[in-house]
Order: sequence, then structure tokens, then C-alpha cells
Amino acid sequence: MLDSPFQQIAAVLAVTAAVGFVARRLSQPLIVAYIAVGILVGPVGIGVVEGQEEIAVLAEIGIALLLFVVGLKLDLHLIRTVGPVALASGLGQVAFTSAIGFVLALLLGFAPVTALYIAVALTFSSTIIIVKLLSDKGEMERPHGRIAMGILIVQDLVVVIVMIVLSAFGTDGDASIPIQLGLVVVKGVAFLGGIVVLMRWVLTPLLHRLARTPELLVLFAIAWAVGLAATGEALDFSEEVGAFLAGVSLASTPYREAIGSRLATVRDFLLLFFFIDLGAGLDFGDAGANVAAALVLSLFVLIGNPIIVMTIMGVMRYRRRVSFSTGLTVAQISEFSLIFAALGLSLGHITEAAVGLITTVGLITISMSTYLILNSEAIFERLSPALRIFERNDAREASFGAASDHPPPRVIVVGLGRYGTMVMEQLHEAGVPALGIDNDPDALGRWADDLANTAYGDAEDQDLPEMLPLDDVVWVVSTSGHLPADRALISALRDHGYRGSIAVTSRHPADVDLLEKAGADRVLRPYALAASHLISDLREALAGGSEPSDEAEGPASEV
Repeated sequence: MLDSPFQQIAAVLAVTAAVGFVARRLSQPLIVAYIAVGILVGPVGIGVVEGQEEIAVLAEIGIALLLFVVGLKLDLHLIRTVGPVALASGLGQVAFTSAIGFVLALLLGFAPVTALYIAVALTFSSTIIIVKLLSDKGEMERPHGRIAMGILIVQDLVVVIVMIVLSAFGTDGDASIPIQLGLVVVKGVAFLGGIVVLMRWVLTPLLHRLARTPELLVLFAIAWAVGLAATGEALDFSEEVGAFLAGVSLASTPYREAIGSRLATVRDFLLLFFFIDLGAGLDFGDAGANVAAALVLSLFVLIGNPIIVMTIMGVMRYRRRVSFSTGLTVAQISEFSLIFAALGLSLGHITEAAVGLITTVGLITISMSTYLILNSEAIFERLSPALRIFERNDAREASFGAASDHPPPRVIVVGLGRYGTMVMEQLHEAGVPALGIDNDPDALGRWADDLANTAYGDAEDQDLPEMLPLDDVVWVVSTSGHLPADRALISALRDHGYRGSIAVTSRHPADVDLLEKAGADRVLRPYALAASHLISDLREALAGGSEPSDEAEGPASEV
């Protein structure tokens, strides 16, 4: 319809801007709007986009930058801490979804081979969509965000192995499978080994030199992200894995925040082409014949997959809020599912009708799960009582049982992230008895070798005050910076009869009034406080006073 790729992209951007504006006016997620634009401008719709190669390339660069930025925020220590639960939940979800999905597909009347393809396609979740949604909500560094990222990486590795096995069946037969899997292991070890060597001896000195020119630093970051994504793809891994490892390799450098902030706008612009490309590539030609089956399978993905993850995490002693939020992230199938179905079609294992069915399930689950993830807090509040069955009864008693060896706390710190850890350390140095609370067992595990008094708890759990030793507590300090959690904690403490002081943390000025109206005695703003101390010290230095100090006041000085 349009003569050149440039004209096609210009038309797509114009349509996307218009549809995106309408979607926001209707309070609809932009991801759903972008996919709708892809369907509208693609072959199924008005056919503005005749060739998708240019859009696909931009989409792949956007994917690489998205996973690269995620990797920047996850240092190696955090990856080690979420490893066990991510591995157990990821493999468990793949196994149980495949088994149950296979039986369900057989009951719907599909042949065994087709049922197997459908079942496997249902197991893979969309890394790109989940990461984008969690990033927009600011939840990538929360416990469920880190665990979800681990689960997605496990799924990506599983899909690589499955597709290698299928390709082997389609070519040389069973004899080539062990050889190809062995090659995957060798290439994976070599890939990781090469990255570790570069991290140890090359990247940090190189970044020190590049940082003298900020534009060159950003250019290198983009090249590094796209280069490792391409390397991962060339080694028969997904480009997501390569880009993610590229980010992790720079996560321990002092430049990760600068790189991440500068890439955010570029990432979001390029990423919209992924969703447009996804929508334009959907083929509904044979989907109408299996509408009923598509609805049944979609309900299984939307409800069954979260239940499987919640069950596994409940066994591992995670509380229902974390397991529920994590479970929602697997409530859709992936773009890999569509690629997997296309491979089965090319090998002659399934028909176009089966591909159309999987495509329909993908569209339904991606659209619905977007709403579920964006509204996860409100959904949890409604379902919270029923979700107790996914929580081990001994989790609370066991987590608070160790507190008897410590003196009664005068301060309770809720949230043991970076800020909460600093608060606990300063309280310990000041000789103030304190109890640290967190809903991430791995965060508590990092204190295992210390003498700190810590316990498992969730700030948004209305029953939390009943478990806390509040008799001698004069301050409860929340360091999460999460508005719904802080408001829930304030309400639960006051309803329980706690009359001491409550301090909460806010990283957004607009939240201060809301938290004070909710009953907070003090709203801590760590960034504003740090800036205030810096300006004060700079003024003294410029006036001929003392050098800027390294000390900063915290909640410990106010107790």
C-alpha cells in the first residue's frame, strides 16, 4: 500500500500515537493498544505493513535493551538468592502445566501429538510483556519481580532445549539429540565463562575510560546489549538470555544507574515495535473452528498456571501475597509459543488449525493477564482470605520463633532492602534493640550469619500486628516506599491498638500528604534527605567551613 519501509513506519507511528491516546483516555493498558495496532495495520487488518522485516529488527533491538536494563538491576548476589525458588517454580510450572494441559487437550478431542504441542505451548510465559509491566509498576526489584524474572529465564532455557529436540526429530532422528544437547551445554559454559572473564579483567577498566564521554558510554552499552543478544541467538539460546546476561555483567559497575536511566526512553520507543510486530504477525485464519477449545485452554492458563506457581511457592514457605503476585506473571503464553507452534507446522507434526488455536489462546491470555498484573493489588485484596490455602500454617510461628533469644525490640523495621539494611545496621551500632521484618525469605537469609533479630512478615498482611512484639516498641519504620503497603501497615497497626510512632518511606513527593492523612507520624524521604545534607555541607565548604561529611542522619538518630 505504501511505497517504502520509511513510509510504512511513519504510518504505523501515526496510528499508534492516535490509538495510544484513545486507550489512555479509556484507561486501557498501552500494551493491549499496541498489539491492537499491529493487528490493525498488519495483513489481517488494513494491510498498511506489507513487509515486517524493518519493524521486526527494531523490535529485536527493543527486546535486547529491555532485558539489558533488567539485568543491570540484578547483581550476582540477588540472582543467587532467588535461584532455588526460581528453579523450583519454573521447572515445576513447566512440568505440571505440560501434564495437565496434555490431558485437557486430549479431553477436548485432539490427537496425542497435537495435544502434546498444545500442552507445551501453554507452559511458556512472555518475558517481554511481564518485564515491561513489572518495570512500569516499579516492581522489578520487589521479591515477586525478582522471582518472576528467574522463572522466565528457566522457561527460556527449557524452550531452547525443547526446540532442539524437535528439530533433531525432524532431521537426523533420535541419535542426534544427545549430541545437540551436549553442544548446548558446552556452548552455554563457554558463553558464561567468556562473560565472567570480561567482567573480571576488561569491562570495568573499559567503562572507566568510556565514562569520560557520556555519549560513548551509552553507545557502548547499546552495542554490548545487542551484541550479546546476537551472540546468544547465534549459540542457539534466545536473544533475551544474551541481553539479560549483558546487563548482569555491568550490574556491579558504578555506571549501571547512569546507563539505565539514559536508555529508558530509547528502550520504550523501540519496544513498542515488538508489540506491533506481535500483533501484525498473528494469524486467525483457522482460529474460528476452535473457539470453544481456545476459551477452555485460556482459562487454564489464566487460572491454572498461577495456582501451580502459588502451590509450589507455598510449599517453599512464601506468603500468599508474594506467591500470588508471582503466579499472575505466568498467566499468559509467550511469543515463543507461537514460534514453537510454527516449528511444529513446518515439521508436519500439527495442522494450521492447531497453530490458529494457539494463536487465539495467546491473544486472549496476553490481553487478560495484562489487566490482571496491572490490577494485582486490588484483586489480591478481594481474594486474600481464599488464598490462605496456598500458605503453610507453620510459616508465621516458625519465622517469629527465633525472636525469643533477643531483647524486646524498641524499633521494628519493615523491609530489609538496601535502605532497611542501613537502618538496621545503624540501630545496631547505636545499641537500640530492633526487629527486622521482610516478606522475602532470601532477604532474611542474608542476615543468617549475623546476630540481627529478623522475622518473616508482610506489610500488607492485616494480621501482621498480631504477630509483632509491640509492647515495648516506640517506632515502627517501613522502608519499602510502596504506597499501598505502607497505607495497609498504618491501618493494621492503628486498628490493632498500637499507639507508638510510625515512620514510612516515600520516594514520590505526591505520596507524602496521602501517607500523613493515613496516620503516619513521619514520612521519610531518603533521597531528599541525602540531597539536603549534601547541599548543607557544600554551603559550609564554599563558605570556608569543613569538608563535606560522609555521615547522614537516619531514623536511628530520632529514636
